[in-house]
Amino acid sequence: MARANRHRIPGCIWHITHRCHKQEFLLKFAHDRSRFVAWLLEARKRFSLQILNYTVTSNHVHLLVKDNAEATIPSAIQLVAGRTGQEYNQRKRRKGAFWEDRYHATAIESGEHLRRCLVYIDLNMVRAGVVNHPADWAFGGYHEIQGNRRRNRLLALDTLAEVTETDGPEALARAHRDWIEEILRVEDSQREELWTKSLAVGSEQFVQKVQENLGVRGIGRGIVATGDAYVLRESSEIYEVNFDPENRAIIPINSLFWDGFP
Repeated sequence: MARANRHRIPGCIWHITHRCHKQEFLLKFAHDRSRFVAWLLEARKRFSLQILNYTVTSNHVHLLVKDNAEATIPSAIQLVAGRTGQEYNQRKRRKGAFWEDRYHATAIESGEHLRRCLVYIDLNMVRAGVVNHPADWAFGGYHEIQGNRRRNRLLALDTLAEVTETDGPEALARAHRDWIEEILRVEDSQREELWTKSLAVGSEQFVQKVQENLGVRGIGRGIVATGDAYVLRESSEIYEVNFDPENRAIIPINSLFWDGFP
């Protein structure tokens, strides 16, 4: 398959979602979720990946990451997803794909939109009815944002504080607690498709910039207002599929399979 030209926005923040193959619950055991987190730590060390938040569920993952000048996100995800799937298949004596063939990435504007996306990721397992509070789920960034993780730190908390416009990690932890509690108080943790099915979320100016960076691939992508945000949407045919629209902003090929690792 021919490689597509890579379109990037240096310094951009991406919300990445990736589902297990056929939405199977291949991450239902804590051991496998722990292995995903372990490889995520390795990706941070190997590629200087700036991880801002994450959640590992039973059948999909959420990552909030900031791009850098070296364009390391595709390589980092290839490492993490590839090694996790390889270990699982070897342990279970299983053959076949572990992940859907490509991940979906949504560009998120810093500030208020990023804060909302951050909380959306934290509340994933609350929405699923598995826990009542993100503090009850071990496989996510909530505890580290709250300062409860001292070893093997994953998150770039200084960067996260900067892009959420809070005054350092301690202020971030306090504000983050308030953001979570506010959503839980009004029982407003339902799924919002703009974070998982769009190509970009933010102000109209930000979304237009992302569209321009996509070049010819941005043509025909609709910019629509939803609440107090603007989104760059996929075509209606793709938009109906969970986490599976084509997004070549940071992925070098249309279908990225995990049969080769760095």
